[in-house]
Amino acid sequence: MGVWPLLRGTIAALGIATALAAATAHAEVPLTLEGKLTQGALVTARTAPGAVVTLDGKPLAVDATGAFALGFTHDAKREWTLAVTAKNGERLVRTLAVAPRRYKIQRIDGIDQKYVEPPPEVMKRLEEEYFMVRKARETMSAEPFWRTGFIWPAVGRISGVYGSQRILNGKPLRPHFGVDVVAPPGTPVRAAAAGTVTLAHGDLYFSGKTVIIDHGLGVSTLYIHLQDLHVATGQRVAQGQIIGTIGTTGRSTGPHLHWGLNWFQDYLDPATVVGPMPGTAPAKKR
Repeated sequence: MGVWPLLRGTIAALGIATALAAATAHAEVPLTLEGKLTQGALVTARTAPGAVVTLDGKPLAVDATGAFALGFTHDAKREWTLAVTAKNGERLVRTLAVAPRRYKIQRIDGIDQKYVEPPPEVMKRLEEEYFMVRKARETMSAEPFWRTGFIWPAVGRISGVYGSQRILNGKPLRPHFGVDVVAPPGTPVRAAAAGTVTLAHGDLYFSGKTVIIDHGLGVSTLYIHLQDLHVATGQRVAQGQIIGTIGTTGRSTGPHLHWGLNWFQDYLDPATVVGPMPGTAPAKKR
């Protein structure tokens, strides 16, 4: 046998070995993403235990099993860089393409003008309440209770959707960061997922009776305009547990639940983590 066949065999073997090594390296940096990569969406993910994860260079919270979450605001940019570094130093970098969305314009009249343009004497109260809510949304448990998914907290007609530009009494405001569900006063409101109540307040200026639940790793949900509160700050709740009832407290024109989804301080669309409203037919594809 000549030298070339031997060299060719060696090179081929090295090529196979390199391919196997590359496959092994990638196998050591697993990554699965669940959720739609769109503006306003919450995406949950899993990688290898002990991995370090960054999004555009910002470290993300990862639990002991490798679970983590990330969210994209209503006007999020189109491309993001997700990097995962395994314990052995192997690194996986993926570009995430976030699809844009078009939002509705919603006009609402008949709101008490003090809620559209708060009088000067309530500004101090609003500032205090802002930081109270911000702190509750920043609280983060290490266990991802969202692993079991989310459910609709109430059943009813959807009157407001995420991202819509709201014009109240003719005055343009910031986008609507949640989903509004209309139902009779006293209708039970349930925890969308298990977690810990980080805020249960009986009278916030804009949102009235309010509940915030921490679901772990920066994910939380918000329930406002409640008529009754059935939970207290610091309480652990199970998915589906009744946390209050639908009401019309705070800035509200009628009985409904405003349901919000947060990733730390980013407002996300809760409709991205649940299916169709129970009792309604899914929208037909066009």
